[in-house]
Amino acid sequence: MKIVLINPDIPWNAGNIGRSCVATGTELAFVGKMGFELSAKEIRRSGLDYWQFLKYSVHADFEAFLKTLPADPSLLFFSTRGGESYWEAPYREDSCLIFGAETAGFPDWMYEKYKDRLYKLPMWSDRVRSLNLSTAAGVALYEGLRRFAPAAR
Repeated sequence: MKIVLINPDIPWNAGNIGRSCVATGTELAFVGKMGFELSAKEIRRSGLDYWQFLKYSVHADFEAFLKTLPADPSLLFFSTRGGESYWEAPYREDSCLIFGAETAGFPDWMYEKYKDRLYKLPMWSDRVRSLNLSTAAGVALYEGLRRFAPAAR
């Protein structure tokens, strides 16, 4: 599986997601404009000393990212605008778990084009708008791994 961040804004979220990726052997893809540099101390601090083990890629835009994938990729988008729960998402071993920017979500065209692949993490309280990006990515990733990965040590 891969975690894909579209236009990520906040370096410590990316660092925390990178740390989860190292722990699970998952690749992390950065797509589009980033609100930070990968060399920034904030991202290294949240990734701690694990960042050197992270397998990651950087892509100028979503089309460039798609060109790196095989035909008929499993693209699963996660957003508060999702219709079905992530429990219903059709995870595959090669799924790309895609998340929008912390402050803006996905570009409008993505909501329209991929509306049938848009999933949400349910919340039982209306007192928060959304979960933190690194929390949401971890929840979605571990659900996918629960379905396909061998038991971890």
